[in-house]
Amino acid sequence: MRLSLLSRYCALGLICFLLPLSALHAAPAPYYLWMNLIDGSRICSQLSLGQGWKKMGGPYKDSRCQKPV
Repeated sequence: MRLSLLSRYCALGLICFLLPLSALHAAPAPYYLWMNLIDGSRICSQLSLGQGWKKMGGPYKDSRCQKPV
């Protein structure tokens, strides 16, 4: 079934209207405290650091892992 040109523009207009609204709910990724399993050092990061690291705490709002969410 083919969409008419008008319905395509309506769909595109709806997407263009709703897409910016979804950005209003966007938030930065939380930070977590990670511990190195070999030497016990700790780092605050938003992403997993790999197999040698264990998540110890979080989530936090800041990059120093001091302000809990």
